Amino acid sequence: MATVWLIRHGESEANSGLPTDDQINIKLTEKGHQQARQIAVSFSQQPSLVVTSPFLRTKQTAQPTIERFASTPHIEWQVQEFNYLATARRKNTTLAERIPMAEEYWQRCDPNYIDGEGAESFAEMVSRVNNLKTLIQNLDEGFVAVFTHGMFMRAFLWSLLFNGIEASVEGMQQFRVLLDLFKIPNGAILKLFNHNQEIWVSSLQTSHLVDLTALSNID
Repeated sequence: MATVWLIRHGESEANSGLPTDDQINIKLTEKGHQQARQIAVSFSQQPSLVVTSPFLRTKQTAQPTIERFASTPHIEWQVQEFNYLATARRKNTTLAERIPMAEEYWQRCDPNYIDGEGAESFAEMVSRVNNLKTLIQNLDEGFVAVFTHGMFMRAFLWSLLFNGIEASVEGMQQFRVLLDLFKIPNGAILKLFNHNQEIWVSSLQTSHLVDLTALSNID
């Protein structure tokens, strides 16, 4: 049986409300680096493989784990965040400033629509979710730590619970509802098990994320 942890990256500059440019190079905040160290400490056994997305914030989150388990190989998979806004539109904008753009995208409800350079369609994101599912189903054993992103994790979880996501108008509408109903905190770990190509969800773990700043203010 294989064990897989899907780990959301630590708090990023975008998460904290700072203006950012392209999705790929968004950095962690100091709190995000703290969460990355807490994730590394939470491992009770050495992973057999460490995976990151191509985005910088997952690589920074994984770095303390990579340093702790120096002999573990690490690679990239296409588990990056769903990037539905064109790079030029999101340039030097905050999360709050992108809300109208996001609403416009979801109201269009076209699974094949691509907003522009640097963006992908909903259908392409669904394809990446399905590819990850296949990769996990093909794991016979081992312990794989996958550093990924919140929206992508929710898409993957939706796919498991409802036996897939349709790259359709209805599928897109259903997923949009999920985004509002279910949140995954920065640094959270979704634990999965694969047995005979069946993927089971174990738990969503956040107990390792202690707010050290808050604790230091306690008399």
